[in-house]
Amino acid sequence: MKRICSIYKSPRRNEMYLYVEKKNALKLVPETLLTAFGPPIHSFDLVLSPERALAREDIHQVLANLEKQGYHLQMPPAEDEYIQHLPEELLRRNDPI
Repeated sequence: MKRICSIYKSPRRNEMYLYVEKKNALKLVPETLLTAFGPPIHSFDLVLSPERALAREDIHQVLANLEKQGYHLQMPPAEDEYIQHLPEELLRRNDPI
């Protein structure tokens, strides 16, 4: 099952993205989600298929969400995921914290 998707980024939250089928655009996204997301900024279009790997999302979950609800929301990573090792890295470089 291949899908041609448009990917939008949120102007309100860094690294939050909305995947929608290009043919439907944003028509199936609930208004409350769009309000919280902010005015969507089109990033790029992409062909998704079960064979394609995504950097931060499970392709099967993305395709299932597109099929069931017409969109997939990619949330930003939890803060502790990307700052967890920061002090350790700074100490190794002998930089003041």
